[in-house]
Amino acid sequence: MPELDLLDAQARRESVPLTKLVVAGWTGRDPAAVAHHIEELKAIGVTPPSRTPIFYLASLSRVTCAGAIEVLSADTSGEAEFVLLQHKGALWVGIGSDHTDRKLETYGVAASKQICDKPIGTEFWRYDAVAPHWDQLKLRAYATIGGKRELYQDGSVAQMLAPSSLLSLYNEGGALRDGTLMFCGTLAAIGGIRPAERFECELIDPVLQRTIRCGYDINVLPVVS
Repeated sequence: MPELDLLDAQARRESVPLTKLVVAGWTGRDPAAVAHHIEELKAIGVTPPSRTPIFYLASLSRVTCAGAIEVLSADTSGEAEFVLLQHKGALWVGIGSDHTDRKLETYGVAASKQICDKPIGTEFWRYDAVAPHWDQLKLRAYATIGGKRELYQDGSVAQMLAPSSLLSLYNEGGALRDGTLMFCGTLAAIGGIRPAERFECELIDPVLQRTIRCGYDINVLPVVS
C-alpha cells in the first residue's frame, strides 16, 4: 500500500490501497506518431500490437516508490508516463516509469511489463485542477548512461490520448474503479530506446508552475547459469 501525497486544496499523505494495475500502450493521438513508436519497437524485435490503444494488466506488487529497482537483464529501460489513480471517488494524476525488459519484450509484451517494477512518484495532483489546461502539461525524462545524464524524452501530454478519451476506450463508463492505477503511454525516446544506470522523469504544469518527479537507480543482478 503506497504512501502518497495527494495535492489538492489541502495536501495530505495517505496510504492508498491499490486493487488493479493497468498499463496502457500505444496511446498516441496522432496515428503517425503511434506508427513511429510501433516501428521503434519493431526495430528491436517487438511484435506490433493487435489494436491500439491496448491495455495490459500487471501485478500490483510491481508498483514501487523506492529509489532503486533490481532487474535481471541489462536490456531494460524506463518510459516516462503520466499515471491516473482513482481514489475515494476522485481521479488523480501522477508520474511514473513503465520500466520494461526490452529483450523479453521480443518474446511477449505482457511478460516484459510484468517482470519489471513500475516506479511512481509519491505526489499526485487532483485531476480536476489540471483538466482545464491538460494539453499544456509536459513530460520529460533523463537517463544517466555511462555516468552522463542525458535528455531521454521531452514533449507534451497532448501527444497522448487525453484521460477522458483513454478511459472511455478502457471502460464504457469512462471511469476507473477505486484503487485502480493506470500507466497511460509514453513519448518516443530521443536517440532511441537504450538502457541506463538511472532514470528520472517529471510531469510539468507550466500554468500552475509546479512539477512532480520520479527517479530511481537501476541495479542489474548477475545471471548465474
